[in-house]
Amino acid sequence: MRLTCTVNGTEQQVDDVWEGESLLYVLRERMGLPGSKNACEQGECGSCTVYLDGLPVCACLVAAGQAEGRAIGTVEGLTDGDTGQLHPVQQAFLDAGAVQCGFCTPGLLVATDDLVGRSLAEGRKPADAEIREALAGNLCRCTGYEKILDAVRLAADRMSEAGR
Repeated sequence: MRLTCTVNGTEQQVDDVWEGESLLYVLRERMGLPGSKNACEQGECGSCTVYLDGLPVCACLVAAGQAEGRAIGTVEGLTDGDTGQLHPVQQAFLDAGAVQCGFCTPGLLVATDDLVGRSLAEGRKPADAEIREALAGNLCRCTGYEKILDAVRLAADRMSEAGR
């Protein structure tokens, strides 16, 4: 099949896609977007978290055919495409030292962006319990969770101050 979808705001077409192929495989191997990581392939670790029509999903659990005509956002899409400037969530992870081996980081960045965006849209910053709940599906094998929580709080502070 030919898969047509919008990825990070740009329409993409990929030919010869098997409908059952995972969206993660299509993004990484066919579209050249390696940011989302392939770890468990069972939706357990969250390393492959992407947006699908604005909702975070594990790309390893989404069949390519399900992505037809839909909008996908990857970790690559968080960075400003024109300036290359990091998204506040990405910068907060760097500044807080929340990046260790980096394998879980792309999924955590997307999940954090979703959480902080939803919370700020409601006019508040996420509470610690909400942060832990929102990131419960993202496993860090380096166990750097305290720095990750610091990064989420820092991103929320910065995005709140900037009115994002």
